[in-house]
Amino acid sequence: MNLNKIIASWLGVGHIKGGGTVAAIITCLLLMWAQSAHWLEQLWVLPVASLIITLIGVYTGNEVEADWGKDSSRVVIDEVAGQMITLLFVPLTNMNLLIGLILFRFFDIAKPLGIRKMEKLPAGTGVMMDDVLAGVYANIVMQVILLYINRFA
Repeated sequence: MNLNKIIASWLGVGHIKGGGTVAAIITCLLLMWAQSAHWLEQLWVLPVASLIITLIGVYTGNEVEADWGKDSSRVVIDEVAGQMITLLFVPLTNMNLLIGLILFRFFDIAKPLGIRKMEKLPAGTGVMMDDVLAGVYANIVMQVILLYINRFA
């Protein structure tokens, strides 16, 4: 297996049944760990990491498409990026991680509000952008939920 396939499948997670959900859960667990290790104390770290993962995903998505086909279920780095975007500027509590996971998976699976159109973009860009947009929508809903909770709690 080449390095692009290892990265695109998020160290092989993409080969597991339900790999997208598993990758999103692992991302939440890694973010919890990174927060406990104080790696996310600077506000810029998670956005920059999300951007880097997205760019790597576009590249590896381009590279594996010839072997795996367009938007293969084995490519799950897109779920990693989308889950990270969902949690941008959100306090990483256990409840917020769970809500963010549910919201991201909803938007990623249902693909409402133009998300499905992103899949039509070429190669790795299409692979990544539908999950990026799902993450943006999930983040917006998270921000509204947090605003509501903080305002009326």
